[in-house]
Amino acid sequence: MISSLINIFKIPELKRRVLFTLALLAIYRVGCHIPTPGIDGQALAEFFAQAKGTLLGFFDLFSGGALLRMTIFALGIMPYISASIIIQLLTVVIPHLEKLAKEGESGRRVLTRYTRYGTVGLAAFQSLAISVGLEQMSSPGGALIVPFPGWGFRFMTVISLTAGTAFIMWLGEQITERGIGNGISLIIFAGIVARMPIAIGQTFSLVRTGQISAFLMIFVVVVMIAAVAFIIFMERGQRKIPVQYAKRVVGRKMYGGQSTHLPLRVNTAGVIPPIFASSILLFPATVAGFIRIPFMETVAQTFAPGRALYTVLYVALIIFFCYFYTAIQFNPVDVADNLKKYGGYIPGIRPGTRTAQYIDRVLSRITFGGAIYLSLVCVMPEILYRIFNVPFYFGGTGLLIVIGVALDTVTQIETHLVTRHYEGFMKKGRFKGRR
Repeated sequence: MISSLINIFKIPELKRRVLFTLALLAIYRVGCHIPTPGIDGQALAEFFAQAKGTLLGFFDLFSGGALLRMTIFALGIMPYISASIIIQLLTVVIPHLEKLAKEGESGRRVLTRYTRYGTVGLAAFQSLAISVGLEQMSSPGGALIVPFPGWGFRFMTVISLTAGTAFIMWLGEQITERGIGNGISLIIFAGIVARMPIAIGQTFSLVRTGQISAFLMIFVVVVMIAAVAFIIFMERGQRKIPVQYAKRVVGRKMYGGQSTHLPLRVNTAGVIPPIFASSILLFPATVAGFIRIPFMETVAQTFAPGRALYTVLYVALIIFFCYFYTAIQFNPVDVADNLKKYGGYIPGIRPGTRTAQYIDRVLSRITFGGAIYLSLVCVMPEILYRIFNVPFYFGGTGLLIVIGVALDTVTQIETHLVTRHYEGFMKKGRFKGRR
């Protein structure tokens, strides 16, 4: 491993990419500590101390703690993620967008431009809503979070937060283009990992004060290592459908005749289902938490994380969104048509409709396994807390993001090393990423 890390700096291009990525991530972390003007930081911290387990706490996971401090990066990259998902969903129902998606690089550039516009629009709307909401809030002690409310504060907040989100989006695109790995994913990764030292310190303080026994802590660490290994195994899991290409003559040359396979990922939907499921379930609890009515308080308690109803609905929504998002990302009919167009077929399956039905049936079965896997990982923190009363500072969603991004980034570095005849991180360069 050490020799492989040294090899990174022997390749000038890879060295520049890695250092460029680290520099931009450092800039992002600095911005996460620049406060938005006009806010009482102490009153805000007291208010957000009671927001754990709500939608605000969930969004703070993706902002790297910037939302709790209400910095210029408070919105994080969530507006960009939301805009990207909306554009992907609209490509299914709007023929013009569907046509652009099939036009190759030129079409993707237009869709990227639409995503940027959508990101700025969502960020402006969310920042205005946040500014209005902050004016109505106060700390448990009664101190106003915004000492001087008004349109001046709202305008400044909209400008600051929207510009911050646009800057993060630009940083992510620069990392993707000139750095290593996926920029947006690495920004989320950096925000989650930045909390790791604090979480480790809090855990050791619990062990030191006797609230958690050393034996129990060792057991939890072993469980976490096993969970990480399980996630890596499942993220790399594929079902390979054999594909045979018939021989065809073009001019004086003969093409085809080779055997290959069609890889179907066990977790095609990635981390999107847990994000969607958490957002939908935490929204009623968050809204109800701001309304001081007995009925709404009951709703907030019912949908609070850790409750039986929340867990059951959470698992059900994860399974639903696994199938829903997989259906959007992967179209068996298009795959079957492309195979037929280029003379490919699955042995024993008739080309065309029968091939599409076969692929859809196989994909449905492995997607169910992927949905169960995502559900187990996402409810694991609650299980650990209920059984052992051990706080788990990184939710299942955060763990999935960290491991998935690490796999993708290491795969790209591995590719650079192997193509230049250097020894990679894994022997014989057999490491494969999620895609």
